[in-house]
Amino acid sequence: MAPSGNALNLPNLLSLSRVFLAPLVMVFLTMKINVQVASLDALGVDVSYGDLLAGIVFIAAALTDTADGYIARKKGIVTNLGKFIDPLADKILVTAALVALVELQRLPSWIVVVIVSREFIVTGLRMLAAAEGVVIAASGGGKAKTVSQIIAISLMIFNLPGGLAAMWIAMILTVWSGMDYLVKGKEFLIRA
Repeated sequence: MAPSGNALNLPNLLSLSRVFLAPLVMVFLTMKINVQVASLDALGVDVSYGDLLAGIVFIAAALTDTADGYIARKKGIVTNLGKFIDPLADKILVTAALVALVELQRLPSWIVVVIVSREFIVTGLRMLAAAEGVVIAASGGGKAKTVSQIIAISLMIFNLPGGLAAMWIAMILTVWSGMDYLVKGKEFLIRA
């Protein structure tokens, strides 16, 4: 589909909002607002106001990814800015949250390195393909990877049980989807 429409349309503004919300997630998580949310504490959920604010902002930002894609498809709005900023915004949001979780010592740094490395590898592969006029579309594995990362990061931000296990699942899906992209795009890697 050829680019069309105004670059500052609603889908692109939603994508850009993720870029600007990512630092807020980091700020709320790392500000050490350690006052517990009493109403949740009564339910056995140990979450501070900082974690609560970070989680709400993270989930709201993640939902903009679904909204911008839906609106862009429904209205047939495709721009070069959208092609550029949408995947970049996703990576910035996820990376910001992961780095903050490492700083808080809730997440081992090597898991973040694995996840971020996959993003660099897939982006590089897509760039090689694009240089030859081929678009490597998002796969079902890539979408499952994204959903699993959002769930795992949300659990870890809220400091809920099962967060680290969910992150392991997300990491496995991340590696699996990365391997899937490499298999599909191997022709671009092995050419002389």
